[in-house]
Amino acid sequence: MNKKVLIIEDDVFLRGLEEKKLLHEGFVVTAVESAEKAVEWIEKETPDIILLDLLLPGMDGYSFLQKVRENLNLREKPVIVFSNIADVGGIKKAKDLGANDFMIKSNFTLEELVERMKGLLK
Repeated sequence: MNKKVLIIEDDVFLRGLEEKKLLHEGFVVTAVESAEKAVEWIEKETPDIILLDLLLPGMDGYSFLQKVRENLNLREKPVIVFSNIADVGGIKKAKDLGANDFMIKSNFTLEELVERMKGLLK
C-alpha cells in the first residue's frame, strides 16, 4: 500500500499493536506518544492519514486536530480519532474540528480500524 500513517497514541502497548498491524498491512508507519512530537514530525513529513487519540499528555488531540485542519498541506488528509472518549459531546467536538471518523477503541478491532483507514484512502 505504501501509504504513510501517523499514529498519535500515548499508550505504549496499544501503540505497538497498532503499529505492528499497520506495518503488516503494508502501511509506512510513524508512531509517536504525544501531539507535540506529531507536530515536529509533520513539519518535515506529510502523512496520508492520521490515527489520533484524544487523551494525550500535554497538547490534547482536539488541539492537534485543530492545528492539522489549519495546515494547508494537511487540511484534506483523513483523520481517524481512535479514543476511549465515548460521550456525545466529545465525539461532536472531534467531528466539528474535522475528524473524518470517530472510533471508540473498546468497540472496534484492529482489523476494523484498518478497513476504515483503507476506505478513507480510496
